[in-house]
Amino acid sequence: MNDTADTADTADTAGTPTGPAPGPPQPPVTPAEPAPGTAQPPVTPAAPAAGTDAPRQILVSGTTRLYAVLGDPVGQVQSPGLLNPLFARLGIDAVLVPVHARPEDLETVVRGLQRAGNLDGLFVTVPHKTAAALLADRRSTTVEITGSANALRREPDGSWLAENFDGSGFVAGLTQAGHQPKGARVALAGAGGAGSAIAAALLDAGVDRLTITDPHTARLTTLVDRLAAHWPGRVHTAARPPLADSDIAVNATPLGLRPDDPLPFPPHALPSGAVVADIVMKPRDTRLLREAAAHGLHVHHGSHMLTGQIDSYRAFFGLHAS
Repeated sequence: MNDTADTADTADTAGTPTGPAPGPPQPPVTPAEPAPGTAQPPVTPAAPAAGTDAPRQILVSGTTRLYAVLGDPVGQVQSPGLLNPLFARLGIDAVLVPVHARPEDLETVVRGLQRAGNLDGLFVTVPHKTAAALLADRRSTTVEITGSANALRREPDGSWLAENFDGSGFVAGLTQAGHQPKGARVALAGAGGAGSAIAAALLDAGVDRLTITDPHTARLTTLVDRLAAHWPGRVHTAARPPLADSDIAVNATPLGLRPDDPLPFPPHALPSGAVVADIVMKPRDTRLLREAAAHGLHVHHGSHMLTGQIDSYRAFFGLHAS
């Protein structure tokens, strides 16, 4: 509603009419369509109203820098919805797009994208984090320990550096939500790309005991051996997670992406006051979290892990206001 227009209309109605005498109602005037072939004036998007904090729109052009997020599937990725508004808010001429890459095509897709001169970075999600780490020229200490990466950056010399912020993002989100990992007993389901990074970050944050479960025995053993070399005595494996005496239980598997997925662990086996965290972001309320909430447990959504990584992404990719 336009308050100014309403006030003017009221004033005109209340005063003495000064215009022509009212006649029979007239049909609305429809603007004539231009003749075919006539050039049309450009349409300029309306600017945000004064005083609003809406980000200015960044249009894709020939100067736009590219970022891609790789996954299989890719429909669940949330990073474009967070990073593209950030680019707009900071005035950065860049765009992040999802790229569906199947495991058998991953190397071909990554090598092709790396040859694009205006591609500055890659984000990596399920199930490619371990394989992507091998497609970089250099790897951070975190990637060397965990064997997985979720971000690759083009360096000034054209080489590619792999980093992993899943673990630090997860711990940051957990802490910001009021769930302190220091001194906690944690049961972690999943030793894959995200799980390995979360395991390292939890140990670095000072958890008292971390027990990891994964059906892939070789992958689990390799991860625990690497972690134990840095944090001896605090990391363990188990056929089943020791839920009865755990303070925090984490699902770092893809279970929950589909409505018919089984539970990664039974939340009712956890003690009262325990925290159940899920890294699945879509759906937001997975079956695991719904059942945990029904049993009165604290729940921690997957979106916290991504929002906890934003500052790390900004620093890693040099995303500063223009």
